[in-house]
Formats: sequence, C-alpha cells, structure tokens
Amino acid sequence: MSTRRDFLHLTAAMTGAMTAAGALARPAAALTPASGPGRPIPPAGGDALRLVTFLPDAGSTPRLGAVRADGRVVDLSRAALPGFDPARMVSLIEAGPAALDAVRGAAASGDGPPVETVRLLAPIPAPTRNIYAVGWNYLEHFAEGQAVRGTNMEYPAHPVFFTKGVNTVNGPYDPIPFDPEVSTAIDWEVELAVIIGTGGRNIPEADAMRHVFGYSVINDTTARDMQIKLHGGQWFKGKSLDGYGPIGPWIVPAADLDPADLHLITRVNGVVKQDASTRQMYFKVARIIAELSHGLTLVPGDIIATGTPPGIGNARKPPEFLKPGDVMETEIVGLGTLRNVIQAVPA
Repeated sequence: MSTRRDFLHLTAAMTGAMTAAGALARPAAALTPASGPGRPIPPAGGDALRLVTFLPDAGSTPRLGAVRADGRVVDLSRAALPGFDPARMVSLIEAGPAALDAVRGAAASGDGPPVETVRLLAPIPAPTRNIYAVGWNYLEHFAEGQAVRGTNMEYPAHPVFFTKGVNTVNGPYDPIPFDPEVSTAIDWEVELAVIIGTGGRNIPEADAMRHVFGYSVINDTTARDMQIKLHGGQWFKGKSLDGYGPIGPWIVPAADLDPADLHLITRVNGVVKQDASTRQMYFKVARIIAELSHGLTLVPGDIIATGTPPGIGNARKPPEFLKPGDVMETEIVGLGTLRNVIQAVPA
C-alpha cells in the first residue's frame, strides 16, 4: 500500500461493506474504520433537519438523505424532488430555500433505514475549494499557544485565515491515517463549521448571517511538528494531510440552530480534552464571513472552520498527541458527534 490516500480508499471501501448494525457498532480493529455512530444520535435542536450524504449499502452510490428525529434516514433520491441533484449536497445548497422546504416536507412524510445501518460520508464529500479556517479565534487558545511558542504577540485585530486542502475531508466515523514517517505529533481541534449558502463578495457584517446555509462539526486535525518546525512556520502543510479534516455527521440548516452558545467537546479515549462554548469565540460568525469575503468571493458550499478553543494536546505539559488505536470524539452538543479512530498506515 503506497500512499495515505490508498489507505483511505481501502478503509472507505471496507466501511461500505459493513452494513449490518452489529458490525457498525463494534470497536474498530486494525484497518477497520470507526463506522456508525455506535451511540444514540445526539439531538440536533429538537426537530432540526439533519442533512446527510450517505451510502445505503455496499456497492451503492452516494445520495442525499435527511435523518429524522427517530434516527431513520429518508433517501432524498427516491423522493423525486425537483430543482436539485439528489446526489450532491452543493446542488441542494445552490437550489435555495424552496428546495430546502421541499426536503423538509419529504423528511416529515418519508421513512427509511436506521442510520446505524448505512454509511455516512462527509456531508460534502468532495469540495471543489479548500476549507477556509480561522486561527486563534479563542483568546485562551491564543494564550496557550503563546506559552508553547515563548512569544508575546498582541492579539490580532483581524481574523487569521488559512486553508486546509480538499484532500483533508474525511467521514464522520472513518479512520484518520497515522504514518510515523510523516508525523508523530498529531493533535486535535474541535471546531464549528459554517457552510455558505448564498455566495457573495464584500458581504457586510450586518448581512452575513443571511449567507449561511447551515452548520456542521469539524476537527481541524493537525500535524504539529509540520506546522511549527517545518516549512517556515506556515500552517498549510501541517493542516492539510490526507484525511485530517473529519466533518459531519450532517449539516443542520441555519434556521434550525443558533451558533451563539454551542458546547464544544473533544474526547480522546473517553477523556475530555477540550470543553468550551462558541460564545468564547472572539470573532463571531458574521465578522468572519464579512472579513473573509472582503475582496474574495464566497460560493455556495464553501466550508469555514471557525477556530478551536483551548485544550489542544501540544499545549499540555507534557504534550499529548494521538497515536494508533486512539479514539477521537469531536462533539458539538445539539449538533452532532464525530468518532474517528487513529489507524496506522501499513508499511
């Protein structure tokens, strides 16, 4: 097996074959993805719509679905809804409010298999543009980083932006590859992901929230040795390893969720490592969109990771990093939970 992408492709194929509920709930063994929730689905704001991209069984093709409150997945490709491609989340986003209303109706009246019997992919499995991300957006995280770096910088007056390559996108329950020849300092970062609905350029802060389609959970998994010690200290490479951006398990539309005070948690092997609220974000979602779109056009389906709170492994004493066999859970209470096993890439 020659590449990390080969590893991801193999494990993805294996997940697609694991459609029995018992198999999905079992702990991951070597080369077995951490498939399926393995836990009751966290509530997403009561009756909030939960939009997924999923595979109903082995050999099927990706399609859109809506997860009902009882945990069943309504297959939107069978609902004959007009105006968008039922295999592509971005097509639904581009179709606008009328299409979303139609999806709500189909979700309310439809039925389908239990979510633990299907394979959930990243909601937007193959974005065409890099993931935008915000650094140092929680004052406590900025401070813990200062302590590690031994610097005394002033807090930036504007958001710090960087991107993660599209190759980082990973499923909500799929493995994260660990290759010691690439990095042994793999760290966790729970973040709220904002999905852009209506595109625009030079978006006023007062209008910015109208451009949000919805929200998801993302872990900005990071190779700290690459980020800090290599490549001149720039962040792109250390943030852009294959599979280092698990996202999902679904998108909750903006109308169904208030992002102002969401509880963010990272657990490693059941131990809480990050525990904070989005109310601690220094630059709020509207300000982030306004600043990012200044002279830069945002388009439907763009993903923005809004920054991580304190508690990263690199800032701990001694530092802590992920290793093969670790289970990383990334949760935003009321939105969803990711569960990813760190798995060694075969030599």
